[in-house]
Amino acid sequence: MLRKSLIAAAAVSFATAGLAADLPSKKAPAAQAAPAPLFFVNDNTISYSYQFDATDPGVKGKFGKNVFSFTHFDVWAMGTNFFTVDLLKSPGADPSSPCGLPNQPTTGCAGATEIYGLFRSTLGLNQLLGTKAFSFGPVSNVSLEVGADFNSENTSLAPAKKSLVAGLQFSMDLPYKGFFNISPLYFKEWNHNAFAQIFDHVPGGSTEFDGTWAVETVYAMPLGFLPPAVPLTFSGRAAFYGPKGTGSAVLPSNIKNKTVTTFNSEQRLTLDVGKMVTGRADVVSTFVAYRYWTNKFGISESHSDVCAGAKKSSCSENAASLGLNVKF
Repeated sequence: MLRKSLIAAAAVSFATAGLAADLPSKKAPAAQAAPAPLFFVNDNTISYSYQFDATDPGVKGKFGKNVFSFTHFDVWAMGTNFFTVDLLKSPGADPSSPCGLPNQPTTGCAGATEIYGLFRSTLGLNQLLGTKAFSFGPVSNVSLEVGADFNSENTSLAPAKKSLVAGLQFSMDLPYKGFFNISPLYFKEWNHNAFAQIFDHVPGGSTEFDGTWAVETVYAMPLGFLPPAVPLTFSGRAAFYGPKGTGSAVLPSNIKNKTVTTFNSEQRLTLDVGKMVTGRADVVSTFVAYRYWTNKFGISESHSDVCAGAKKSSCSENAASLGLNVKF
């Protein structure tokens, strides 16, 4: 996608670099070419979706979530930037604090509210070094990648995640102008755990996890083999995050406290409603998605007390969702 955008920008530059007509006795100076735009792609999207059968570690049962999102994506001469922030609203089945804290009510609290943000930025090595050496076989480019995540949720656990990633991204083209990106990364997380503070006497409840490995993938491909009247796109993401310790030197390093590898994925089928109705592509779309998430947040489904007994299913998620996107 980046390579195609660079070629298109160069074509525009050449097309606009016209010369003024010659005068009878004096040649006119060449007209200046219009400057290329800083961003070849600059997309902003607001979304609403409803997620069925959501879970939260340590919370009994499944429940629905309302999710409101803002997403920004841009492409410039050297790379890409992606940022998204979600507002997730749970019902009373996933209660906010003080429900769930010791000696506090167990019912009557409003549903939890979470804010989750994610940022990823890439710099293409072909562009940085002015070479084509990083285009080989199915790989169209290799990029440096950095990013960060953050969250805050008003549950009894009171998480406040901050994490950093850094590594490489390998980009590959798919049919119908699609793409597949895979990124081997270093991952480091800091968080907060109110129960670690109360029961395990961790100062302030602050947790610093060990650095670990991660592999993130993201992909999208328009289903161009379908009739133009059915503008569908298949897209998704899938990621593995390695074990990251217990998050505190105070906690005993036993099998119940240790984190394990987690896998988080979502597949999405998007219908471009705007193109079907008005002919304007990529403005209004609707989607159906499916999320599969094991060992949520690294908490072991098999060994952790958080997921024991009636709460066993709380550390995994198999959930469908429906949503609407509006791009501007």
